[in-house]
Amino acid sequence: MDRLTAMEIFINVVEAGSFSAAARRMDLGQPAISRSIAQTEERLGARLLLRSARGLTMTDAGQRFYEHAKLAVKEADEADEAVHDASQSLAGRLRVSAPVTFACLYVLPSLDSFLSHHPKLEVDVTLDDRDIDLLEEGVDVALRIGSLADSAMTARRIGQSPRHVVGTTEYFARAGIPETPADLSHHQAIVYLQQLGGEAWSFSRNGTNVAVTLSGRVRISAAEGIRTAVLGGMGFAVAARWLFSRELASGKVEAVLTDWTLPPVDLWAVFPSGRMVTAKTRAFVAFVEQALAEAESAATGPPAS
Repeated sequence: MDRLTAMEIFINVVEAGSFSAAARRMDLGQPAISRSIAQTEERLGARLLLRSARGLTMTDAGQRFYEHAKLAVKEADEADEAVHDASQSLAGRLRVSAPVTFACLYVLPSLDSFLSHHPKLEVDVTLDDRDIDLLEEGVDVALRIGSLADSAMTARRIGQSPRHVVGTTEYFARAGIPETPADLSHHQAIVYLQQLGGEAWSFSRNGTNVAVTLSGRVRISAAEGIRTAVLGGMGFAVAARWLFSRELASGKVEAVLTDWTLPPVDLWAVFPSGRMVTAKTRAFVAFVEQALAEAESAATGPPAS
């Protein structure tokens, strides 16, 4: 029996919880399962599983072997998939992680079109603003906004959005339009309590930098909350243009201090380190880029890709 098959058997035994359950799952005889586990332990010179009245328990060596075996089998499947993808339609399951608000604005509305082009493909979308561990969560590609905390990650920048000071026309009509960054201290800021936000900002114009510390009575930890508060006229926010692209195009929200610039926001496609990027992953990233391009064309103001 080859080593990859032995790994698959070990994985199935662990996940099924018993030799007999693994045998049924793999349509093999139980003696073949037992023999494979025994041969693997003999080859490695280590006990991988312990039996008790309560079932099977992995040893420390077994746990390490399980984690590496899962990765090896997945990469072997991806190698097969890469060849199949060259001549066949995309199929299988694609696991994606994306920030909640960005996905709701730009990914999910167009996802049906993507799936209609690939009827054999299934997509699991994890909506999470946190930077999750891609390998641990089994994610194929993550969309991340802003700077990347881990420089060792495999990533490609697929878009960039300028930042603006934004508020509703009603808010600025009531509170006045700021003429300089310093004027913002007299306004109510809605502060984003994440990496992309904060109270301290540096505005630039013609080689001049002006540091400003915002103040306001409302601080929010989620981008969707920033949208709701701004659209409700509670104050202004410093935000990436993509967050309010439709409202900026319609005139419901306006950007002020546009002759000053703020640091732009990058959109990244991030892939698990050491893993091959599959055709279905590349297709999904291309779909996101196309969705951004179409949004830019339709609303004259979403992020440039």
